[in-house]
Amino acid sequence: MAGEYTPARRRPGPRVRGGRADSAAAPGQGPWSSDPDEPSEQHGSHAPDGSHALDGSHAPDGSHAPDGSHAPRGFREQKPDDPESRAKQICLQHLTLAPKTRAQLRDALRKRDIPDDVADAVLERFTEAGLIDDAAFAKAWVESRHYGRGLAGRALSAELRRRGVDNEEIRDAVATLDPGAEAETARRLVEQKLASTRGQPAQARTRKLAGMLARKGYPPGLAFRVIREALEAEGTEAELGDEPLDDL
Repeated sequence: MAGEYTPARRRPGPRVRGGRADSAAAPGQGPWSSDPDEPSEQHGSHAPDGSHALDGSHAPDGSHAPDGSHAPRGFREQKPDDPESRAKQICLQHLTLAPKTRAQLRDALRKRDIPDDVADAVLERFTEAGLIDDAAFAKAWVESRHYGRGLAGRALSAELRRRGVDNEEIRDAVATLDPGAEAETARRLVEQKLASTRGQPAQARTRKLAGMLARKGYPPGLAFRVIREALEAEGTEAELGDEPLDDL
């Protein structure tokens, strides 16, 4: 209608919450992204356990590593070219990827030309902070590799030794394996392999199965007993020949 007043459309303004203007931040502009568990690029990212970030974010206790990333409480910010600072950063980077033994971290520091005295001091601090624990590493390794890969105590001991774990800690970790569980795992491995050997001579089948168990660290006596049981259940007699299982 002519002459009728039409109010102008108001432009949206900032929302007022509790008497204060609350302007919506553009994506990526605030300290956190839309997912509260996933930081924005401005503050970096968290490690899987929420502890160590290596790209510039804040630690839960407000401390910083030499490059501004997460660091355990008490790790002071130092100059980037300081050997101790570099050593801490290298250790944190490796531990963020996967648990490591003290020997593995020492090798990593040596490859990066960190002086031995500095490496020893940093590794000792990480050990005191609980970030390095060879005994716990060994026990977790034994459980994971036995049930995941079917490895027996002898093979597990060799793997831990290559990673620099102390012999006493290796013995303690391997001792957590129940002998009955080890025998049961050997039976399961033989059952899985048995079908692929059907139609072959008994001696060839026995040697193939024994070789598989030997590579996984099972002692000869246990290996041959499990193989004999499996073949006899099929109505076949196990035959090894003249060569001992230790040579397989």
